[in-house]
Amino acid sequence: MLRKGFGGVGLKELLEQSAVPKGSFYYYFASKEAFGCALLKEYCADYAQRLDTLFGWKGTGRQRLMHYWNAWLADGNASSLADRCLVVKLAAEISDLSESMRVILLGGVDDLLRRIATTLTEGREDGSIAPSCVPEKMARSLYSLWLGAAILAKLGKDKTPLDQAMFATEQALSAPGSL
Repeated sequence: MLRKGFGGVGLKELLEQSAVPKGSFYYYFASKEAFGCALLKEYCADYAQRLDTLFGWKGTGRQRLMHYWNAWLADGNASSLADRCLVVKLAAEISDLSESMRVILLGGVDDLLRRIATTLTEGREDGSIAPSCVPEKMARSLYSLWLGAAILAKLGKDKTPLDQAMFATEQALSAPGSL
């Protein structure tokens, strides 16, 4: 799925790669879409645990946010980061394909946005982020920036867009009149 997308992987290939008989697959999942829903739920749960670690790091709100964004860069080269992100890989595809899968993935994104907004609020309170920052707007703007950068990095097989997202993030968090 990470390499080919949801529609690019047929049930036959999925069964061969996982060494699961067709009958066993249908015992657990009513359809490939039901499998996709389970896959996305598991992905979101795993990502939430990773977020707990990243945002649970000690430091100011700004330091914890930068710790999170630095993790995007620390994960390796641009293509491997984008290749591991199901939001980058599947969001556009499944939003038109499956309402159930879209809602699950959106829930994971909304959870991340809440965590970023909470950390921005904490940064305003500890003085590491400008008091004029509007956390919900800034969270959505920063995530949009990074998501777009990941897509561009994947498209160009170049991590420059991620480096540029880091620069823009640092500038946004430093600006006195931040979103």
